[in-house]
Amino acid sequence: MVAIAEIGRFAKLFLMLEKNEMGAAEFIENEAELEVALSSESVLVMDCTATWCGPCRLIAPLIDKLAAEYGDRAKVSKMDMDSNQAVGKRFGLRSIPAVLFFKEGELQETVVGAKAYEDYTATLEKYLA
Repeated sequence: MVAIAEIGRFAKLFLMLEKNEMGAAEFIENEAELEVALSSESVLVMDCTATWCGPCRLIAPLIDKLAAEYGDRAKVSKMDMDSNQAVGKRFGLRSIPAVLFFKEGELQETVVGAKAYEDYTATLEKYLA
Protein backbone atom coordinates (compact mmCIF):
# COMPACT_ATOMS: atom_id res chain seq x y z
CA MET A 1 0.00 0.00 0.00
CA VAL A 2 1.29 3.45 -0.91
CA ALA A 3 1.50 5.93 1.95
CA ILE A 4 -0.06 9.38 1.71
CA ALA A 5 3.42 10.97 1.68
CA GLU A 6 4.38 8.81 -1.32
CA ILE A 7 1.26 9.92 -3.21
CA GLY A 8 2.24 13.52 -2.53
CA ARG A 9 5.76 12.88 -3.86
CA PHE A 10 4.37 11.29 -7.03
CA ALA A 11 1.98 14.21 -7.54
CA LYS A 12 4.87 16.67 -7.18
CA LEU A 13 6.94 14.73 -9.72
CA PHE A 14 4.04 14.74 -12.21
CA LEU A 15 3.73 18.53 -11.83
CA MET A 16 7.46 18.94 -12.39
CA LEU A 17 7.21 16.87 -15.56
CA GLU A 18 4.29 18.98 -16.82
CA LYS A 19 6.33 22.12 -16.29
CA ASN A 20 9.32 20.46 -17.99
CA GLU A 21 11.50 21.09 -14.93
CA MET A 22 13.27 17.75 -15.16
CA GLY A 23 14.70 15.61 -17.93
CA ALA A 24 12.84 12.64 -19.24
CA ALA A 25 14.26 9.25 -20.05
CA GLU A 26 14.31 8.68 -23.80
CA PHE A 27 12.64 5.70 -25.41
CA ILE A 28 14.72 3.05 -27.12
CA GLU A 29 12.47 2.17 -30.04
CA ASN A 30 13.70 -1.30 -31.03
CA GLU A 31 16.29 -4.00 -30.52
CA ALA A 32 18.70 -2.41 -33.00
CA GLU A 33 18.72 0.83 -30.98
CA LEU A 34 19.19 -1.23 -27.83
CA GLU A 35 22.27 -2.88 -29.34
CA VAL A 36 23.74 0.54 -30.16
CA ALA A 37 23.10 1.73 -26.59
CA LEU A 38 24.57 -1.45 -25.08
CA SER A 39 27.74 -1.11 -27.13
CA SER A 40 28.19 2.63 -26.60
CA GLU A 41 27.13 3.23 -22.99
CA SER A 42 29.21 2.21 -19.99
CA VAL A 43 26.11 2.05 -17.75
CA LEU A 44 22.61 1.70 -19.19
CA VAL A 45 19.35 1.62 -17.25
CA MET A 46 16.27 0.49 -19.20
CA ASP A 47 12.73 0.67 -17.85
CA CYS A 48 10.64 -2.00 -19.57
CA THR A 49 7.15 -0.54 -19.69
CA ALA A 50 3.77 -0.54 -21.46
CA THR A 51 1.07 2.09 -21.84
CA TRP A 52 -1.63 -0.14 -20.27
CA CYS A 53 0.48 -0.96 -17.18
CA GLY A 54 -0.62 0.98 -14.08
CA PRO A 55 2.53 0.29 -12.01
CA CYS A 56 4.62 1.32 -15.05
CA ARG A 57 2.87 4.68 -15.13
CA LEU A 58 3.46 4.98 -11.39
CA ILE A 59 7.24 4.64 -11.71
CA ALA A 60 7.56 6.66 -14.94
CA PRO A 61 8.31 9.93 -13.09
CA LEU A 62 10.87 8.11 -10.94
CA ILE A 63 12.69 6.88 -14.05
CA ASP A 64 12.58 10.39 -15.50
CA LYS A 65 14.01 11.75 -12.25
CA LEU A 66 16.76 9.12 -12.42
CA ALA A 67 17.55 10.30 -15.97
CA ALA A 68 17.72 13.91 -14.81
CA GLU A 69 19.91 13.21 -11.80
CA TYR A 70 22.24 10.59 -13.28
CA GLY A 71 22.20 11.53 -16.98
CA ASP A 72 25.80 12.70 -16.84
CA ARG A 73 26.99 9.29 -15.56
CA ALA A 74 24.56 6.76 -17.05
CA LYS A 75 22.06 6.50 -19.88
CA VAL A 76 18.56 6.05 -18.47
CA SER A 77 15.98 4.93 -21.00
CA LYS A 78 12.62 3.25 -21.47
CA MET A 79 11.37 0.60 -23.87
CA ASP A 80 7.79 -0.29 -24.74
CA MET A 81 7.40 -4.03 -24.27
CA ASP A 82 4.28 -4.30 -26.45
CA SER A 83 6.39 -3.23 -29.43
CA ASN A 84 9.47 -5.18 -28.33
CA GLN A 85 8.29 -8.55 -27.05
CA ALA A 86 11.44 -10.25 -28.33
CA VAL A 87 13.52 -8.07 -26.00
CA GLY A 88 11.37 -9.14 -23.07
CA LYS A 89 11.92 -12.78 -23.99
CA ARG A 90 15.65 -12.21 -24.49
CA PHE A 91 16.03 -11.00 -20.91
CA GLY A 92 13.54 -13.45 -19.40
CA LEU A 93 10.98 -10.86 -18.33
CA ARG A 94 7.74 -12.27 -16.99
CA SER A 95 6.19 -9.10 -15.60
CA ILE A 96 6.52 -5.35 -15.82
CA PRO A 97 7.59 -2.85 -14.76
CA ALA A 98 11.08 -4.25 -14.90
CA VAL A 99 14.11 -2.00 -14.75
CA LEU A 100 17.25 -3.53 -16.24
CA PHE A 101 20.73 -2.37 -15.21
CA PHE A 102 23.56 -2.99 -17.67
CA LYS A 103 27.28 -2.38 -17.28
CA GLU A 104 29.62 -2.60 -20.26
CA GLY A 105 26.82 -4.17 -22.32
CA GLU A 106 26.08 -6.98 -19.86
CA LEU A 107 22.90 -7.30 -17.82
CA GLN A 108 23.83 -6.98 -14.15
CA GLU A 109 20.50 -6.78 -12.35
CA THR A 110 16.75 -6.61 -12.91
CA VAL A 111 14.42 -4.84 -10.49
CA VAL A 112 10.82 -6.01 -10.98
CA GLY A 113 7.73 -4.17 -9.76
CA ALA A 114 7.09 -0.64 -8.58
CA LYS A 115 9.78 0.32 -6.08
CA ALA A 116 10.78 3.43 -4.17
CA TYR A 117 13.11 5.89 -5.91
CA GLU A 118 15.83 5.03 -3.41
CA ASP A 119 15.78 1.39 -4.58
CA TYR A 120 16.57 2.47 -8.14
CA THR A 121 19.29 4.91 -7.09
CA ALA A 122 20.93 2.36 -4.78
CA THR A 123 20.99 -0.22 -7.57
CA LEU A 124 22.40 2.28 -10.07
CA GLU A 125 25.07 3.49 -7.63
CA LYS A 126 26.45 -0.07 -7.42
CA TYR A 127 27.30 -0.02 -11.12
CA LEU A 128 28.67 3.51 -11.25
CA ALA A 129 31.52 2.71 -8.86
